[in-house]
Amino acid sequence: MTDKTTHFGARTVREDEKAGMVRTLFSDVANKYDVMNDVMSMGIHRVWKEAMMDWLAPRAGQRLLDMAGGTGDVSFKFLKRAGQAHATVCDLTEGMLIEGRKRAEAAQMADHLDWVVGDAMNLPFDDNSFDVYTISFGIRNVTRPQEALNEAYRVLRPGGRLMVLEFSQLPNPMMQKAYDLYSFNVIPRMGQVIANDRDSYQYLVESIRNFPDQETFLDMVRAAGFEQAKYRNLTMGIAALHSGWKL
Repeated sequence: MTDKTTHFGARTVREDEKAGMVRTLFSDVANKYDVMNDVMSMGIHRVWKEAMMDWLAPRAGQRLLDMAGGTGDVSFKFLKRAGQAHATVCDLTEGMLIEGRKRAEAAQMADHLDWVVGDAMNLPFDDNSFDVYTISFGIRNVTRPQEALNEAYRVLRPGGRLMVLEFSQLPNPMMQKAYDLYSFNVIPRMGQVIANDRDSYQYLVESIRNFPDQETFLDMVRAAGFEQAKYRNLTMGIAALHSGWKL
């Protein structure tokens, strides 16, 4: 038990409660997760993930840890681009991994894929095990994101690359206000209509607003030990890509 608190959407909860709440939420939405991403981003998340691959430039022989990898779409993109490589999809929620293994790409790439249940703050992998660590729309759900970044640094080999794709903040206050109006008023309603699940969508919108802005998160990447840390805004800052190297 702990008296320390954190955010779960707009709610304040004990830190030791959050992981279970996140696991329950994503277990409930696992079979709708890909639809959820389309709704949350109006389908643009697919373009953002391709932009992440463009910057990452996967190469043959690399080993990827795709944390909060869910149904595996980032790992599939990585393997298609890298050719002969290996990806480990790691997620807190077993139900998400089960849904991922059902996808056609998973069967086609089975020899190059592992599916592992694990916590981003306490990874079940040895030091210096991976060449690339990605986490897409997952780090804002971690109880202590700094610990997740520290763990990413630990499991990456020297010369390894971190890349974080996450919803972020628009630099223009008026644009941010307009986007907030859309997010809070439209997305939960769409969740109710499409997935019969308003509460999960409401949480996800709230979690975006509680996540650090681009510069603050860049400082966190550096604090974990990563060098040459940079970020790129996507779609005016609705999302951002953060990159860093373990040198």
